[in-house]
Amino acid sequence: MKTSELQNIKQRYNIVGNCDALNHVLDVALQVAPTDLSVLIVGESGVGKEIIPRVIHDNSPRRREKYFAINCGSIPEGTIDSELFGHVKGSYTGAINDSPGYFGVANKGTLFLDEVGELPLATQARLLRVLETGEYIPVGGTEIRKTDVRIVAATNVNIRQAISEGRFREDLYYRLNSIPIQMPPLRERGEDIVLLFRLFALQMAEKYKMDRVVLDEGAKQLLLHYKWPGNVRQLKNITEQISILSPERTITAEVLSQFIPQDQESTQLATIHREGNGDHSFENEREILYKILFELRGNVNDMRREVSALKKQLDDVQSSKSTTVEPLPASTTYPTPITQHPTPVASVEDAIAEEYIEPAQELESLNLNDMGKQMLEKALERNHGNRKKAAQELGISDRTLYRRLKQYGLDQ
Repeated sequence: MKTSELQNIKQRYNIVGNCDALNHVLDVALQVAPTDLSVLIVGESGVGKEIIPRVIHDNSPRRREKYFAINCGSIPEGTIDSELFGHVKGSYTGAINDSPGYFGVANKGTLFLDEVGELPLATQARLLRVLETGEYIPVGGTEIRKTDVRIVAATNVNIRQAISEGRFREDLYYRLNSIPIQMPPLRERGEDIVLLFRLFALQMAEKYKMDRVVLDEGAKQLLLHYKWPGNVRQLKNITEQISILSPERTITAEVLSQFIPQDQESTQLATIHREGNGDHSFENEREILYKILFELRGNVNDMRREVSALKKQLDDVQSSKSTTVEPLPASTTYPTPITQHPTPVASVEDAIAEEYIEPAQELESLNLNDMGKQMLEKALERNHGNRKKAAQELGISDRTLYRRLKQYGLDQ
């Protein structure tokens, strides 16, 4: 696009800025305007996405037809289908007349669907059909109606993430995204920030008949390095506040800092992109996060193994204590207990597998072939029939205790 043509567009729509990203956006908008392709404008809240659909419509063959801008996020879910596609009389309470809806009224014109990522899934299915066939059915109706509407959509939602979470239809995304336009955030527009401040300050001075505020060099640097989470909208609000509230007309960095929010999130310094630099890549951040997660996972597994080993050693100690707490009758002869050495637990799986030892092997390892029944009876008697406490005293799990009670016929 020629520089003169680009400047004419900026003057016509009061667009301020000379950064390459903004110029590219306007260039794409003017190239796609003569077509009927759907356009999806993506960008953060407050970057000025609403200007681009107007540029597209005014430079298209539909410029003499109607143009409607609809904020999909502001219409209640229960009425949005009726607003977009119309309804027939009596289709719901309050439908006292037929309504053509926006798609009916804007026939031959352009519809700008702002915040399209907020549309309910049912409405998304209706919108997809209109985009593919130009047909729709009003709410409560049976007659198919046709419309010829150019769709320009915009969103500040991460559509790909919404698709993965099941909140947005993938087929609708590709239908809307015939021509994608990425609006740059204010923090990446460099010197445009100072130009916009100057414009907003001049507007306030003319509107309220006051002297215009100007920035000194320190204030300009603070303005350039601020993160601007609210983008152009936030810059305009701050400029208006300074114009009204500041007694000084020359704004220093100290004065400016009083009007910029001081919370940590909003005052985080932003990276300023210069010519020749590409977009910021988050590969390094992802790699760091993955590394941290893997280290945490390894630490958790190590802790689980150590806890399992300590638990087994504690169970062995409790088991040895329980056999000496209650002296056995002298008249009874018992086999010599086999000394058991705690076996180290190699992994969490080994600790879990201990619960599934074959009954015969477990009885042998604990040396309860002959005295098991009597020990169980005494443990239950000392704990007044509380099986959980009896299992803890014997140093065995609840599952093992129940299995042995059943084996000795004590589970009645």
